[in-house]
Amino acid sequence: MMKITVASGKGGTGKTTIATNLAYLAAQNGRKVAYIDCDVEEPNGHLFLKPLIASSKLIGRLHPRVDEDRCTHCGPCGEICQYSAIVCVGEKVLVHPELCHACGGCVLVCQPGAITEVLRDCGTLEAGNAGEVRFVHGVLNIGEAMSTPLVQQVKAAAPEADLVIIDSPPGTSCPVIESVRGADLVLLVTEPTPFGLHDLTLAVGMVRALKLSLGVVVNRAGSGDNRTREYCQREGIEILSEIPDDRHIAEAYSRGLLAAETVPAFRTALEPLLARFSEDDAS
Repeated sequence: MMKITVASGKGGTGKTTIATNLAYLAAQNGRKVAYIDCDVEEPNGHLFLKPLIASSKLIGRLHPRVDEDRCTHCGPCGEICQYSAIVCVGEKVLVHPELCHACGGCVLVCQPGAITEVLRDCGTLEAGNAGEVRFVHGVLNIGEAMSTPLVQQVKAAAPEADLVIIDSPPGTSCPVIESVRGADLVLLVTEPTPFGLHDLTLAVGMVRALKLSLGVVVNRAGSGDNRTREYCQREGIEILSEIPDDRHIAEAYSRGLLAAETVPAFRTALEPLLARFSEDDAS
C-alpha cells in the first residue's frame, strides 16, 4: 500500500482538485484506490467524487469527568494539564472539554480515583464508494476548536487499497502535520505567485522537519513568474507535474466536475504523476 498526502501551504491552490482527480484516474487505470478527506473543517472532495455514503457514525474524543463525591481537591490534575482543560479552584474542579487533548494525564495522577474519561462527540465519519474509488471523510462539528483528533480517526478508517490518497487541510498547523504523518510521499500543490511561493517554503520546511519525501505540483502554470521553479531547483525539489492555467479546468471545478473527465490537457498533465506512483510501487 502506498500513501500519498496532497497538501498545500495555503488554501485555494487546487489541492482537492489534484487529489480527487488523481484518485479517479488511478482507479480508471485499474488501481485499488482509497480517497481520504482529512480536511474535516471544510471537506469538499465529495462534491467532485460524488460518493454513495454507505456508513455514517459519530466520532469523538475522551475528556475528564470528575466525581465530586470522591474528589479531595488535591490539585495534581490541574498541575499536569498544560492546556487548563481541568483546573482546581478552591473546593471546585472546573473541566473545559473543548480544551482537552485527551492525554489521560489527569486520570493517572488522581490518587482518589475521582476522574474518569468519557467520550465527547466532535464530528461525523462517513464512508462509501465513488465508482471504483473507496471514499472516507470526516465532518467536524460546528464550534469544535480542535480538529486533530478527528483527523486521526479519519486516517485510521482508511480501507485497504493499493493507493491511498489523503487530502490534507491547507497550511502547516497541527491537523496538517497529522494528515501528512506516515505518508510515503507528500505532494505540495502550489501556484507560481509570490504568495504561493511564500507558503510553499513554509510547507516544505514542515515536511522536511518530519523527514518525509516530497514533490511539488505547480497549478495554474504559466500564470505567474519563474520564482517557484527557481526555488525548487535551488532546494533540490522535484516538480512532478505542471497543470496549465486553463479556463476549462476552472469551469469544471465551478460545476463540481472532475477535470480529468472533461479537460484532456488536465488529464495529460497528471499522467506523469500516475506513472511515478506505479514506479514507486514496483521499487
